[in-house]
Amino acid sequence: MTSSYRPLLDELGLTYPQYLVLLVLWERGQVPVKELATALRLDYGTVSPLLKRLEAAGLVRRERAAHDERSVLVACTGRGEELRERAACVPGALLAATGLDAPEVARLREDLWRLAAKAEAAAQR
Repeated sequence: MTSSYRPLLDELGLTYPQYLVLLVLWERGQVPVKELATALRLDYGTVSPLLKRLEAAGLVRRERAAHDERSVLVACTGRGEELRERAACVPGALLAATGLDAPEVARLREDLWRLAAKAEAAAQR
């Protein structure tokens, strides 16, 4: 999947994991790093370097939460929000490249969510 996204994301100057971070932020707005990591099913040690690179690129900002100094909030910058418009074509372009129709994609998505839930349950045993 990552290699399928690569040509589309190269035009945006993003890696696939960076794109996933931005997708969560575009959908949810400002979130704590812990919530972002949970949404991406990644650990803090993996998310932190991603955020550092996105921050260096001027796409996100991190700040301590006023109500809890231990919590770090992440949000898109104006530049990160502008990239959202350019990235809007990525899902459609990838879908067109796969040749799958909407029902096939919906079925595949459901299957993948079920697989992820079962894998997570197995890991917690």
